[in-house]
Amino acid sequence: MSRLLISAAHKSSGKTTITLGLCAAMAQRGLAVQPFKKGPDYIDPMWLGQAAGRPCHNLDFYCMSQDEIRSTLGHYSADADIALIEGNKGLYDGLDLDGSNSNAALATLTNTPVVLVLDARGMTRGIAPLILGYQAFEPDIQIAGVILNQLGGSRHEAKLRRVIEHYTDVTVLGGVHRNPELEIVERHLGLIPSNEEDASTARINRIRDGIKDQVDIERLLEVAGRGPLAYEPLQFEPPATDRVRIGIARDAAFGFYYPDDLKALEQAGAELVSINTLEDRQLPVLDGLFIGGGFPETRMEALEANTALREQIRQAIETGLPAYAECGGLMYLSRSISWRGKRCEMVGVIPADVVMHDRPQGRGYVRLRELAQLPWPREAAQDEFAAHEFHYSSLENLEGPMVYAYEVMRGSGIDGKHDGIVINNLLATYSHMRDTRQHRWARRFTDFVRKHRH
Repeated sequence: MSRLLISAAHKSSGKTTITLGLCAAMAQRGLAVQPFKKGPDYIDPMWLGQAAGRPCHNLDFYCMSQDEIRSTLGHYSADADIALIEGNKGLYDGLDLDGSNSNAALATLTNTPVVLVLDARGMTRGIAPLILGYQAFEPDIQIAGVILNQLGGSRHEAKLRRVIEHYTDVTVLGGVHRNPELEIVERHLGLIPSNEEDASTARINRIRDGIKDQVDIERLLEVAGRGPLAYEPLQFEPPATDRVRIGIARDAAFGFYYPDDLKALEQAGAELVSINTLEDRQLPVLDGLFIGGGFPETRMEALEANTALREQIRQAIETGLPAYAECGGLMYLSRSISWRGKRCEMVGVIPADVVMHDRPQGRGYVRLRELAQLPWPREAAQDEFAAHEFHYSSLENLEGPMVYAYEVMRGSGIDGKHDGIVINNLLATYSHMRDTRQHRWARRFTDFVRKHRH
């Protein structure tokens, strides 16, 4: 199993664009490329999955055990020619002082060589001590090579290559020149999601062509790690035979779903029925509804215009349809969204108005404790679990006493103390959950839908 971890000296170095181009270039060669993304993220994996032609899976120390990370990497890479893991932030950055959840820790855990993407703007001789420092900081990390990014031109590239060759033993695997055509516009958490980008395929192809012409793909494949990866195979129970139909919002407004979660829902007995909240005028026959995250504010006028579907969703939830909404889904189910001086009506199930802000209102990892008001089936093992949030919006004008499913032990949630609004059979949160061994939410939600489907 060949594998590489693409990391950087610091965030915003261009590693997502580089990894995206590598996925597409290797796939174009006929290689089976399995992408992974470290940490909690929806947007980068959507692009990486589209470029590779295979769903991208997340590896996250906060929500997953080390054994689970290895098993996920090993399971989904088993039939691939190469696994490309995109890191987050810098190689040694992380939550803890000891770096136990850093990209370097992931490289060590999975026995994976690192390719360092370096933003070389304004650098010449100073790039040598940077590389030497990264090598010396944790000598056990195998830095297989560097890719120079944002180069000012051929002369700039030649200077840096001479410096690196003279002062270090690190291989230069590529030099990518500054080019606006290779950029993807950032929004909020990271990149504009590929489900929202009309020309995403054309954009990926441009990035692929730019990267394959400036990165030595053959050499990259040669330095990829092929060392042993000890892991226990993932175990999947046979899909439940008592199936339920769960609608899932999938369109330009909503697209933040982990492939592992969708698989867990199907294993639990869910038949996932896609709903386009922008275009569908009729809600199909459903037993339950799942509206994940996204950027509904960017499509709020189109969402408002689809009054028929909004009214049907409101009536369905008010009459007891089991539903789960995360972040963008919560926003959609509120009375209204206000952004950039405009206000648009939404579904109106949640008695509050959503207001967008210039700065994040909740950001990073969260920890939630389940309260007795949680409507889903209880699990005896533990009532506290890890999740994550990232939202620029807040709920305002919240009417009446609310029933909450969770106490926020870490994070922001809805009011800094609570998350998970419960209305009839609806659970709506700002937090994003992951179906991992520490929290099997997909089975619990599906069982809840099954219990209330009639």
